[in-house]
Amino acid sequence: MAEFTVTQVTPTIGAEIGNIDLRNTLSDDTLEDLEQAFLQWKVLFFRDQDIDIEDQKRLGSWFGELDVHPTSPKNSKNPEALRIAEDEETRAHNNLWHSDVCFRLAPPLGSILRGIEIPTVGGDTLWANMEAAYEGLSDDIKERIDCAYAVNAWPASWIDLAMRKEGVTDREAFRCQNPDPEHPVVRTHPKTGNKCLYVNTAFTRRIVNMEQAESDELLPLLFRQAAVPEYQVRLRWQKNTIAFWDNRCTQHYAVADFFPNRRVVERITICGDRPT
Repeated sequence: MAEFTVTQVTPTIGAEIGNIDLRNTLSDDTLEDLEQAFLQWKVLFFRDQDIDIEDQKRLGSWFGELDVHPTSPKNSKNPEALRIAEDEETRAHNNLWHSDVCFRLAPPLGSILRGIEIPTVGGDTLWANMEAAYEGLSDDIKERIDCAYAVNAWPASWIDLAMRKEGVTDREAFRCQNPDPEHPVVRTHPKTGNKCLYVNTAFTRRIVNMEQAESDELLPLLFRQAAVPEYQVRLRWQKNTIAFWDNRCTQHYAVADFFPNRRVVERITICGDRPT
């Protein structure tokens, strides 16, 4: 029986975990219970966790191998850690619905994000339950997309960063080694077997084996499912708040309303499987 508490935040997504100290090495029993909460609620929130990056990495490592973001500095002391520092001059442009790094053949399982420097007002993050988003579609739309695949593209600016990181100058060779993958429009969760909508505004470009006009008409309708409030949870960040989300069945949106103030968060990401 879990010693921590689970407080539901919305009917469909999100739970706050209490009575737990992430500075400690958690037992396998506790972590297994935590995984069940993670699978059920899709994003977990932990408040007042005065942890460091090693604690963050230790928690993530129980769930799988830690990933390195393609734009992370090559000679970083902690390449698995991605620090996102934003102010008026430096913006991350994460204020659109997306699933992390789905332009890779095997996108991440999930991410753990830690609030380091938080603005007094603003800078919230929203998550959407894409299983609920799929279930909210009409039967006709489901029939059209259940066996479909879509191209998920590398952002051009990230290609430049990744090439500089690897010391590569031949863009065509880089693209051959890192092609834009085709992922199922409807993904099946490898643990729960639930279906979810797996397309997003940031990275999904077109549905394959479909006329361009039909793809252009259908994708915006699918993208809008993430924006339905009934499928969402919203986090008001505080310093030492932790968010841990399932990247396989959620999308998220970082609200960019806090400028000229500063927001600093640090993320570790867990390797995942190729979507099916």
